[in-house]
Amino acid sequence: MQWTLVIPLKPLSRAKSRLSDTAGDGLRPGLALAFAQDTVAAAVACTTVADVVVVTDDELAARELAALGARIVADAPAGGLNAALAHGAAVVRDMRPRTPVAALNADLPALRPAELAVVLGAAEEFSRAFLADAAELGTTLLAAGPEGELRPEFGEDSRSRHRASGAEELRLAGVDSVRQDVDTGSDLRAALALGVGPFTAAASAKLLIPGS
Repeated sequence: MQWTLVIPLKPLSRAKSRLSDTAGDGLRPGLALAFAQDTVAAAVACTTVADVVVVTDDELAARELAALGARIVADAPAGGLNAALAHGAAVVRDMRPRTPVAALNADLPALRPAELAVVLGAAEEFSRAFLADAAELGTTLLAAGPEGELRPEFGEDSRSRHRASGAEELRLAGVDSVRQDVDTGSDLRAALALGVGPFTAAASAKLLIPGS
C-alpha cells in the first residue's frame, strides 16, 4: 500500500514556543524549519510513501519543503492543527478518493524512513490507526486506510482522544524515531541522542544544550 502523508506546519514565527528555554526568539523559527525539513526528507525517502503534502501558509517553509519533494497546500481554513489536517486530507481525497492518508507531525527530526515504513505497514490492517508519541500522551501519526476517514484529534492528550474515537493504537517496538517529536529542550536532547537529520544537526549546533 502506498500512502499520502499530510504534514501541518504553522507559520515559523509562531512555532516551537515551548523551546524558549533552549532556543531564543531568533533561533526558534530556523529550528522549526529544520525539524520540518528532516521530517519531509525522511518521509519522501520512505518506500511506502507515494506523496507528501505539507499544509502551510509560511512562504519560506513552503519554498524549502517543496524543494525536498513535498507538495504544498495552503492552510485555507486557518483554524488550527486539526482543521489544517482535515483540509489537507480532503484535498488529497478529492484528487484520489481511495488513497490511504496519514497525518504526520512536522517535528520528527530523527525520523528514519525504514521505521516509518514499519508503522505504515502496521496501519494497513485497520481503517484508522495511530501511533503515540514518546511521552505516551500525544500522537505523532494518525492513519486512515482507503475506506477510512482521518478525523484528526491532535492537541493536548490526543492519545486518549484518538483511542476514544475508535482509532486502533499501534503498539510497536523499534520505531522510536517516529515517536520522538520535539516540543521541549528535553525532547530535543532525546532526538539528538537518536540521531537527527542534517538540517536539525546544523541548526542545533548553534545552541547550548545541557546534557546533549
